[in-house]
Amino acid sequence: MIDKLEKIVEFFENMDNQEKIEYLISYADSFKEVPETIASKPYALDKKVEYCESGVYVWSIINEVGNPRFYFYVENPHGVSAKALCSILEEGLENTDLQSVITINTDIVFRIFGYNLSMGKNLGLIGIIQMMQRQVKKLIQDS
Repeated sequence: MIDKLEKIVEFFENMDNQEKIEYLISYADSFKEVPETIASKPYALDKKVEYCESGVYVWSIINEVGNPRFYFYVENPHGVSAKALCSILEEGLENTDLQSVITINTDIVFRIFGYNLSMGKNLGLIGIIQMMQRQVKKLIQDS
């Protein structure tokens, strides 16, 4: 796994629930929506994550140095888990390569959030990672 992302995931694994909640809220508060230079409303439905209760959209582009860059939009203003995961992924995947994104194991959702979320939330959060991976595979295929 990507070193920076792995360090963030390990950070969450080594804390108690209350501390974890505080950090997840902090990550959610730092969430940045997709800029209009990348996408504008109404967003294309093919960018929307299936099964995600918070209505998450994902855009994957290749930046000027050939690395993937990810942008997100979360419809639900109270989608704390989705916003937190998107912020974690954005930070953890900064300056990574395309191939590394494909190798991310979706179990990081459980490693970060534990097993206290509903099945629906877990499916949505896993879906965010899977959407990123599908988009990166398409970027590789099209290049």
